[in-house]
Amino acid sequence: MGIEKDIQQYQFRNDFQRAEVNLIFTCNWLNERIKQIIDEADITTQQYNILRILRGSKKPLSTLQIRDRMLDKMSDTSRIVDRLIKKELVDKTICATDKRLVDISISAKGLHLLEQLDSRNSDIDNLLHNLTNEEALQLSHLLDKVREKHT
Repeated sequence: MGIEKDIQQYQFRNDFQRAEVNLIFTCNWLNERIKQIIDEADITTQQYNILRILRGSKKPLSTLQIRDRMLDKMSDTSRIVDRLIKKELVDKTICATDKRLVDISISAKGLHLLEQLDSRNSDIDNLLHNLTNEEALQLSHLLDKVREKHT
């Protein structure tokens, strides 16, 4: 099965267009599968991303710093953070060095939720089970190469 069969399009302008369409289709496919895995936690993929960013930073971050690290740069970070606050998954405090800013940190409840979701990491990794470790590394390298010229 290839992209042609998946989207029922059998002609592309060229190999670059085929690769672009395949990349977009695969990205959406992967996002949907990850969404299904984390749905049990009643959070979105963007919320999951923010929680992982905060856990990995080991220190509070501003919403701007969070946005810079997010996978989906189009997300409304402030709105997503507000929803995480309502769920008590993150804490918001006034920045000690600049009273105009707020610091966001992951709460104990947020850490506990991520620990539960960590048990599903192998399910997420298995989404790429058709690739060998070497192929996964090569794919990652090729994707980095795609973005090199445009950053």
